[in-house]
Amino acid sequence: MNELFVNRDYPSSWSDRILSQLRADCENCFGLCCVALYFSASEGFPIDKKAGQPCLNLQSDFLCHVHKNLRELGLKGCLAFDCFGAGQKVSQISYVRKDWQKDPESAEQMFEVFLIMRQLHELLWYLTGALILKAASPIHGAISAMLERIETLTDQRPDLVLELDVAALRNDVNVLLLKVSELVRADACLEQKVHAGRRKTFSRGADLIGKDLRKFDLRGANLRGAYLIAADLRGADLSDTDFIGADFRDTDIRGANLSRSIFLTQGQINAAKGDNSTLLPYSLLRPASWSFKNP
Repeated sequence: MNELFVNRDYPSSWSDRILSQLRADCENCFGLCCVALYFSASEGFPIDKKAGQPCLNLQSDFLCHVHKNLRELGLKGCLAFDCFGAGQKVSQISYVRKDWQKDPESAEQMFEVFLIMRQLHELLWYLTGALILKAASPIHGAISAMLERIETLTDQRPDLVLELDVAALRNDVNVLLLKVSELVRADACLEQKVHAGRRKTFSRGADLIGKDLRKFDLRGANLRGAYLIAADLRGADLSDTDFIGADFRDTDIRGANLSRSIFLTQGQINAAKGDNSTLLPYSLLRPASWSFKNP
């Protein structure tokens, strides 16, 4: 894998292949996110429901009845959820295409495995993204080793997946991702002519709900875990900005440049408000609801 490290400006077929496996493929999933998860209507889901109870919108073919209308229906929780491809992995590989309806005895275990697999795939998404960042090349070897370790764990039998210490894995991966963030953002500061008066430092988990952030220079900023709900980032240059874990519900990114932002996920983008002028990383798909809408 080492010979495949590439600059993010020149994505390889290898990184495309890996990232494509970490995107949700609902047609090859048993609707696991619509059953396994606990739902709360107050958090933007259709109803209050217990984990293990099918959503009222789940069809017999395991597809969502209102999937195309989630934004119009205000189902922000559904929009923001991303399984990182764990759904099809559990459905097609872990349980060899045997669904929870036909094999109800395995249902509870399948749902638990899905919740763990989602966390593993999330880690794989971030690690794969880190491998195509040129600034992170000093630790590419450590990132690659961790990625291969977690990939191997995802291929284990369901009963072994349930025994994993996911919290310990997340801690190990977080050490690497923090270092990647430091390298990328430090490199960005060296490349850019920063206007000190417009630059602002944010603490992890910063409360930026509804804030107008357009006046700040956010290139290379650390917005890890920030609450960006309904924040205004229209037209902002967000190159090399770290968004891991940030809450993008209704964040206005129309006309913003996120093409070089780091640690973004499809769920974050789905939950935000963008348009045809929003620039995204090549690894993320433009939501259909954004298409050709004017600011």
